[in-house]
Amino acid sequence: MEGKWGNAWRPTINEKKFISEAIQNDLRVDGRRPFDFRRLTIKFGREDGSSEVQLGETHVMGHVTGQLVQPYRDRPNEGSLSIYTEFSPMADPAFEPGRPSEAAIELGRVVDRGLRESRAVDMESLCVIAGKSVWAIRVDLHIIDNGGNLIDAANMAALAALSTFKRPECSIGGENNQEIIIHDPQVRDPIPLTIHHLPIAVTFAFFSEGNLMVIDPNYKEEAVMGGRMTLTLNSNGEICSIQKAGGEGVISSIIMQCVRIASLKATEISTKIKSAVEAYNNEKALKKVKRHPAIVEKKISVPDLEMKEKDDTSFDDVSPNFASSSRSTDKKKNKNAPILAPLNWDPYSTNATSVIRNPQLPGPVGTNNNEQNEAQDMETDNENKLEKNSNAISEQTGVSIEIQQQNINTSPKSLKDAVKPKNRRKKKADRNAR
Repeated sequence: MEGKWGNAWRPTINEKKFISEAIQNDLRVDGRRPFDFRRLTIKFGREDGSSEVQLGETHVMGHVTGQLVQPYRDRPNEGSLSIYTEFSPMADPAFEPGRPSEAAIELGRVVDRGLRESRAVDMESLCVIAGKSVWAIRVDLHIIDNGGNLIDAANMAALAALSTFKRPECSIGGENNQEIIIHDPQVRDPIPLTIHHLPIAVTFAFFSEGNLMVIDPNYKEEAVMGGRMTLTLNSNGEICSIQKAGGEGVISSIIMQCVRIASLKATEISTKIKSAVEAYNNEKALKKVKRHPAIVEKKISVPDLEMKEKDDTSFDDVSPNFASSSRSTDKKKNKNAPILAPLNWDPYSTNATSVIRNPQLPGPVGTNNNEQNEAQDMETDNENKLEKNSNAISEQTGVSIEIQQQNINTSPKSLKDAVKPKNRRKKKADRNAR
């Protein structure tokens, strides 16, 4: 078996004996139990239809492509599915470049039989024009590292790649509806393949003339094993294909036992592949969504301003004639009280202070500087007019301006001033007597 699968490791007699005795005691070289799989990791590439599977130390890549071809004559309404394998010398020194080896041919046939013979992929959905044009799907499997059990790893890589592959959408047009138009993926979304079920390959290795068996053999166990059998089943327990290789015979009871074990393992692996494909599709869907940048509220730091009311004494100092008592009582009773004014306030007086207090505002309200300037300008204009009038009167009457100003400035005498006091009367009488 080691010459067929190209295993470069050549075990000695003692190593073979050690491995066989360990398996008899339900132990394996890498510490697993007889029916345990190695760690499975499934990754996907940037493009649809590319996958990367790592089963322990075995590393396989799968890539799916499609093109329009002419169908077979016996199946004019169905597409085609083909499997191609490539064994690189980088994976194992025993692999030679160039012509595919016997192991590469057998690997491709086992994987192809499990997929195509079981009708896992709907071939009729690949037909564009019956008898003229169908889609031909090609799966390329590249062996990167040979760590044992290449069939199972290649089968998983092919299933993962087919599950994420999407072909371009086509439409028929032109004259007589015989022209095929392939739409760009940005114009119309590509169409995924119709996969009915996932046929999972599970490989068993036999030792001690078929009396002992283990699942998922590594490259050391493959160098010692006497036979091998690959069962391909889906999650429903349906057998898709069976491949028996090796010289050792296996009794029917052991084969039935292998079928039961493989059915359980196929369900577990199928669940892992579906969950990995679903996560990949969700990630791709999120990338297609156009997201606008969120509007972030900018925080502007503004200093807090505290509005403090001044005491009543400050207003009394500015305008002492305010009715402070009535203002304080009205402020407590009614907030919408009217504006209060000083008691002796003269609206026509230019010297009067125009400081008033509004109980709704935090401070006194005064006239603006512009209003004060206008009042001063009006005063100067009035003074100039008075001077001109007085000059004109003085020229006509011959009375000086000073006397006019004295007469203007002197206020009229009241009734009290008209009554002379007794002292003045006595003094006037004495003067007359003399």
